[in-house]
Amino acid sequence: MLFNKDSWKEIFDTIKKNKLRTFLSGFTVAIGILIFIILFGLGNGLENSFKTFFTDDKVNTIRLYPSSTTIPYRGYESQRRIKFTNSDLVDFQEKFNSRIEDIVVRNTFYFQMKYKERANNYSIRAVSPGHQEAELTIIMKGRYLNEGDITNRKKHAVIGRLVAEDLFQDEDPIGKYIFGSGHSWKVIGVFQDEGGDREERNLYVPYTSMQKIQKNNDEINQMIVIYDKNMSYNESLILEKDLESYIKEKKFISPDDNRGVYISNTGEEQENSRQFASVLSIIISFIGIGTLVAGIIGISNIMVFVVKERTKEIGIRKAIGATPNSIIAMVLQESIFITMISGYLGLVVALIILNGIGDNLMDKYFISNPYIQTSNAVWATIILIFFGALAGYLPARKAAKIKPIIALRDK
Repeated sequence: MLFNKDSWKEIFDTIKKNKLRTFLSGFTVAIGILIFIILFGLGNGLENSFKTFFTDDKVNTIRLYPSSTTIPYRGYESQRRIKFTNSDLVDFQEKFNSRIEDIVVRNTFYFQMKYKERANNYSIRAVSPGHQEAELTIIMKGRYLNEGDITNRKKHAVIGRLVAEDLFQDEDPIGKYIFGSGHSWKVIGVFQDEGGDREERNLYVPYTSMQKIQKNNDEINQMIVIYDKNMSYNESLILEKDLESYIKEKKFISPDDNRGVYISNTGEEQENSRQFASVLSIIISFIGIGTLVAGIIGISNIMVFVVKERTKEIGIRKAIGATPNSIIAMVLQESIFITMISGYLGLVVALIILNGIGDNLMDKYFISNPYIQTSNAVWATIILIFFGALAGYLPARKAAKIKPIIALRDK
C-alpha cells in the first residue's frame, strides 16, 4: 500500500478536493510543533542569559567586605568599624592555603586622570595580579599587573578600552604617562571586559602603590578568595562558613552579629540563579507540552470529522470488495502524510524564528540566543506525527467495522 502509485494518486486527489479540511489538519499540526519548539527554545535562551550574567566574574570566588559591628563583644563596643590589613591577607592565605588558589586585593578610589589636555573622572581599582582571573579581564594590548609591580610598588596602570578612547583617542597608550592623584602613572596595558562599558571605564593599579601614596596605609577594602575550581557547591558553602568563623574570631566579632563582615559567595548566587532559571524553563516547557497536547487533540477532532465525512465513501468501498484493513491503511496513510509534511514545515519555521531572535529579547525579557537541540525538535515532531497517525487510525478502525448498508445510509 505504501508504494502503491494508485493509492498515492487517490490521496492527492482527496487532498485536492478537500483543501479546507487538509489545511485545517495541517495547520493544527504545524502550529502545535511551532509553538512547542519556540517556547522550548525561549526557555533555553533564558538559561543562556543567566549563564552569561556570570561571565563577567569568576564563579569560584568568595568576596569579603569589612563592615561595622552591631553587637558588643569581649569588651568592644558596638558600631566598631572592622578593618582588613596586609597582615590579615597573609594570615588568611596561610590558614586556608589547602583550599584556595589565591586571595585577591581590591581597594577602590575615584579621581581625575589626565593626559595632555584631556581629562576625565574614573574608578581606580588598586588590586593584586590575581584580580585579572577573578574578573575575567581580557588584555587587548600590553600586559596586566604582575608580582614585580606589587613588590616594587610601581606606578603602573592598566586602563580600560573606553579610558584609552577618552584620553588617547587614536594614539597608542602603551608606554605613555597619565597624571592623577598627584602622581604620574605609566600605562602598561589596555583591557576589555564582558561587563561592558561600565567596567571598561576603570583603571587597575598595584594596591601597594596606592597604599604607599596614602602614607603607607595598609588597609584593604575588599578581598576576593578564589577557591579550588574542583570544589563542589556544598564544599564552597563550608569554606564560606569557615572563613566567616575565622574572621569573626580574629577580629573579635560576636558569632551572633550579622554584620562586622559581609561575605558574598558567587557560587551560591549562581546556584540560586540557575535554580530560578531552571524552574522558569520547566514552566515554559510545560506550556510547550500543553500546546503539543492541544495540537494532538485538535488533530484527533479533525480526523474524527474527516472519517465521519467519508463514511458513505467507506461504505461504497466495502460494497465493492475493499477489506477493513485496506480502508484503515488508506485513512492512515493520508493522515501520516499530512502530519509529516505539516510537522516538518512547523519545525523549519520554528527554527528560522529562533535563529532570527538572537539577542533581540535580551534587553526586555532577559532571553539570549534561544535554541533547541535538534534531537528534542525531531522527537517532538515524531511524537506529533505518531499521535496524528493514531488520531486517524482509531476513527478509521471504527468506520471500517460498519456494515456497507449502514454506511451507505449515512447522510
